[in-house]
Amino acid sequence: MPAPASTLDLDENDSMWVATAPASEPLRPLVGDVTADIVIVGGGFTGVSSAYELSGRYPDKKIVLIEARRLASGASGRNGGMALNWINGVEVKHAERAKRVFEVTKSGIDWISDVIAKHKLDVRFRRDGCLECVTDVSRVEHEQQKAEKLASWGLPIKWLAGADLDPVLRARGVVGATLDPTAGQLHGVDLIAGLRGVLLERGVAIYEFTPASSIEEGKIITVHTPGGTVRAPAMVLATSAYSPALGYFKLGVLPLHSHVLSTEPLPKDLQEKIGWGRISGFSDDMDRIAYASLGADGRLVFGGGSNAAYAYRYGARTVWDGSRAGPQAAIRKKLYEYFPDLKDFPVSHDWYGVIGVTMSRVCSIGVKGAHKNVYYGLGYSGHGVVLANLAGKVICDLYSDNHEPWRDLPFYNKTLTGIPPEPFRWVGYQFYTAFTGKSPRVYEAP
Repeated sequence: MPAPASTLDLDENDSMWVATAPASEPLRPLVGDVTADIVIVGGGFTGVSSAYELSGRYPDKKIVLIEARRLASGASGRNGGMALNWINGVEVKHAERAKRVFEVTKSGIDWISDVIAKHKLDVRFRRDGCLECVTDVSRVEHEQQKAEKLASWGLPIKWLAGADLDPVLRARGVVGATLDPTAGQLHGVDLIAGLRGVLLERGVAIYEFTPASSIEEGKIITVHTPGGTVRAPAMVLATSAYSPALGYFKLGVLPLHSHVLSTEPLPKDLQEKIGWGRISGFSDDMDRIAYASLGADGRLVFGGGSNAAYAYRYGARTVWDGSRAGPQAAIRKKLYEYFPDLKDFPVSHDWYGVIGVTMSRVCSIGVKGAHKNVYYGLGYSGHGVVLANLAGKVICDLYSDNHEPWRDLPFYNKTLTGIPPEPFRWVGYQFYTAFTGKSPRVYEAP
């Protein structure tokens, strides 16, 4: 089977991240049967970070990574770009717990920064803070107290309002915000493209355009693909929202379509006019969170803000089979509510990506299977830029039978459940979102 043509594999749904990444020669698909020590299914943040950590710790082991399309074709190349602390779904109410979770997620952002520096990768990455914005004056006191409590526990969190907020962000309707100066924005396709070269130099075998069609578990795991098989005594399942299609976490992960857009680069004078340019990104306090990030080149990425920006397709389908006009119009409407001066500024790209969402919004990173040889990380529920890159270090430790660094964390081997089977899933999602304006979730005790 010949390799595809030398392109970025662009199509009408490719993100700004894919479209602005350097061109690379596609890697050949798998043909025939191969054996390995570890097979990794999925070429996004989880799969690539796992390959990086495992190949660094075990240079003599044969590692094979397969990806259905190009590396970073899934959520890792279709997100909003925000590199955030915390674990979605986990509300921390005690000092030691808060410091522990913050320390671990910050180490995930540090990992990104350190890997870029260590290998001198050409990655667009800025780290000058993100805001959680308050749009309702009735919530200001609560959010301010929450931010000040975190600061009193020694976390680098700061409350901004009035004259303190104005030079940082002037978005219409924002009345206060919590600043995390350690958060940032990542061009994820840049990172994965850079790490691809590192992995190939280390001898990791990467096959693109090689989807897993089925998986047989056992002491030796067999991954079937259209062109052949990979057999290995250990597997990393790095497919998140696509996992149910392979028979994993069918009642634990909901594949949710998320629509996003990006503008052309905003000139400095327009950045000043809308009152933005000194931070990486922000999110708001609405039930259907709106979020935005700003790259060093001035491109503004924006998503969320309403039910229309998200969708679940019957049968957990991961291909969008409807018009994108409605979702994109809703996103533009929300963008212009915050920044009216952008109404006449061109949008360069719009796209959708499929994210893995859990009912509690807490992700799971662990090991499963009768032979305890299926390692996985998935269900990041919107925080995958950091958590999926952190997953590589976690999975490498679990493979090394070193569980202690992670055992106390909410995501460690977390059981994922609570999503009903079809048709109740589709009906429930449609009715719940229509009548409440929210996405279904189950809150767990902290």
